[in-house]
Amino acid sequence: MTRLRRFKQVDVFTAEPLKGNALAVILDAEGLTDAEMFAMARWTNLAETAFVLKPASPKADYRVRIFTTDKELPFAGHPTLGTAYALLQSGLKPKNPGHLIQECGVGLVQVNQLAEGGQAFSAPPAAMKPLAAEHNALLATALRGGKIQADVTPVAADMGIIWLVVRMESAQDCLNITADAAAISELQTRLGVNGIAVYGLHDKNGPADYEVRALIDEDGVLKEDPVTGSANACLARVLKAAGFPDGAHMAESYRVRQGTKLQRDGRVTVTFVDGEPWIGGDTCTLIDGTLDL
Repeated sequence: MTRLRRFKQVDVFTAEPLKGNALAVILDAEGLTDAEMFAMARWTNLAETAFVLKPASPKADYRVRIFTTDKELPFAGHPTLGTAYALLQSGLKPKNPGHLIQECGVGLVQVNQLAEGGQAFSAPPAAMKPLAAEHNALLATALRGGKIQADVTPVAADMGIIWLVVRMESAQDCLNITADAAAISELQTRLGVNGIAVYGLHDKNGPADYEVRALIDEDGVLKEDPVTGSANACLARVLKAAGFPDGAHMAESYRVRQGTKLQRDGRVTVTFVDGEPWIGGDTCTLIDGTLDL
């Protein structure tokens, strides 16, 4: 038997519709089976679809399960912000004013409401593994067209989703990459990572501090994520571990632009509170209604 369920489709990491990363949020997911959630995720055909459930932890305001078209993720960044925003817009009153506690596959994640608008999530801890030199040639093939900064070792950062974080010589080198899908696929297999997150420093008066791109091979098809919360969270952990090589001011906050090559204009603000990174941005609603599911 089907029932009407509240549904929103939101655009994350942007205040301007159609410039960020889309997310479908089913706000009343109780009673749906895993098979039904997968079917819904395949139907929306978005990078992720979020399903809101009652939390098991008494500390949490809600529980979320995050599905791609073919797998469930223990954590992802833009679904975390988008789900929190959708719930607040639907009238959820947090247990603690000013922030929400999300329960998901990696445990409890705090999401703060920002005074200037938008939300920010606390980046989960990340286990880091430097890339062995034997993979450098394959990485250069994967990122053809762009110059990798030779004196910075790429790092696989694991926070439930694993990104190989690679520094390019500049923001323009990020944009110059013409990625090789076969090489990226081989790297993902060899290293057990979900994708490659490349970043480069903008000029002083540029549109942001860093340009970021997130490249993924899925079954032989090269995909680029428009704006990626988890990749930016991994990057924040990597920059902190490296001692903020682009200046001590970055230990307070910095700004990221992502999605440029996809004609998007995603904007991410990373702020460090007591040394811990918070990944923030705006969200807007494009679709608000119900599903008969």
